[in-house]
Amino acid sequence: MSKNNSNNQDKNANHSKNGAASHSKRGYNSEKLRIGITCYPTVGGSGVVATTLGIELAQRGHEVHFISYERPFRLPENSSRIHFHQVCVNDYGLFKYPDYTLPLSVAMASVSCKHNLDVLHVHYAVPHATAALLSRCMLPPDKQPRIVTTLHGTDTTLLGADPGYGPAIHHALIQSDAVTTVSGWLKAETKRVIGFDGAMDVIHNFYEPGKPSRPREVVRRDLGVGDEVLILHSSNLRPLKRIDLLLESVAKIRDRNSFKLLILAGGDFKQFSADVKRLGLEDRIVVRENVLEIEEYLQAADLALYTSESESFCLSILEAMFFGCPSVATDVGGIPEVIDDGETGILVPFGNADAIAKALEDLISDKVKRERFGENARKEAEKRFSADAIIHRYEELYRRLLEAPPSVAVGEVVEGCR
Repeated sequence: MSKNNSNNQDKNANHSKNGAASHSKRGYNSEKLRIGITCYPTVGGSGVVATTLGIELAQRGHEVHFISYERPFRLPENSSRIHFHQVCVNDYGLFKYPDYTLPLSVAMASVSCKHNLDVLHVHYAVPHATAALLSRCMLPPDKQPRIVTTLHGTDTTLLGADPGYGPAIHHALIQSDAVTTVSGWLKAETKRVIGFDGAMDVIHNFYEPGKPSRPREVVRRDLGVGDEVLILHSSNLRPLKRIDLLLESVAKIRDRNSFKLLILAGGDFKQFSADVKRLGLEDRIVVRENVLEIEEYLQAADLALYTSESESFCLSILEAMFFGCPSVATDVGGIPEVIDDGETGILVPFGNADAIAKALEDLISDKVKRERFGENARKEAEKRFSADAIIHRYEELYRRLLEAPPSVAVGEVVEGCR
């Protein structure tokens, strides 16, 4: 029975005559699961984590089905046990805005029926969990997958307080069979902002680094970096990343010749060109946009910088840690769950450009400390945030749900799935 829906027991009793299925009736195989995953396929931490989760699950023998409007940008072609199902979104003149939720729900129902999914793991409640719940109503009881909703941040921090979205998010969480968050901070925020007091598993983000295709020295030379310390920033450049604060902080470093700043931009950096010129940073900044193979640049960096106003986790910090690259970051949100201040990086108060610049100068000038922090960061990442450390927790969650009585949704069964 779902932990998050106190009415499930009554619903199951009321609808048992309709064929409420146990996991054995559904053909559940405890070793090899059939898992559907829906995420935002574009550049962003949630999509990266969801895609890597699917790849890792497939490598462990599970059958994985991605369902989205386009192929996730890090999902390889022709991978064993991985399937992609594209959702067709029509732009009917009847609607002012194209609708994605309904076509997604139909696709989820179709894939669940055809491939007998055990679990539908959706990343973000809006619109993915709402679509998953609707899809379940289209399926007969023995075809209904368990629904796992993972919150990555925006559902809670932005949409959760919006009266146009908050109630729908709350409903989606209650009706999900399990809810996970990527940090303890986000779990607390979800309770505070959305008022959801159901069970939530904290399962941190993870990263599985690829092997760089070029040597560190070659990459640095191509970037025009010599003996300078290379500071890395990687993000989608959204407002909460506070690129304005990042640039202001870097501009306060007294020895301008001691560093270069590499920005891996998941968006158009031209919007900050005026700031770069005003601060006199034209010859200190190198920008690369929409990079897929980030490992080449992670290995080339000496330290990383993140000045976010809010972060549920900050996957980019973790990616740098795996390459022995410590970060200077603002002490906000879930970042303190990733960085051990004074051991694997430095935390600074949000908004304090002087403090950020001082922390950067400290690590730029002290190579021994920088390398010690970097080595500590790498060990901590491998111990706590590797695929081997995290994936089994999702597998255990899936199996726990499948070994419990199902929550049965009742609705009109989709054609061809009886």
